Amino acid sequence: MSVFFAAARSVAASPVARVLARRAVPSAANDTHDADAGQQEVLHAALRHFAVHGLGAAQAAYAHAERARQIGDHPAGDRWAAICRTLDKRLGAELANHYSTGRT
Repeated sequence: MSVFFAAARSVAASPVARVLARRAVPSAANDTHDADAGQQEVLHAALRHFAVHGLGAAQAAYAHAERARQIGDHPAGDRWAAICRTLDKRLGAELANHYSTGRT
């Protein structure tokens, strides 16, 4: 009876080793560690607003932005528009379009 030598596989090329290997976990999509202070402030304001108004928070922010623009308080209108855009991108884009067309 003949005996043949069979070299062991490389551990790196082993299918079992590839399955059991831990892959690097990418950053979370909502990880805001690299956002600037202005974005952080708007995000915190949007989260506080959401805590008060729940699922209707984007519509409430939209109404606040329109009210602020109607009385001529443009900085407050911009802040509410940013909060609205943070909560609902579609509604925020609608609000921006509303302002860009000159309707107040």
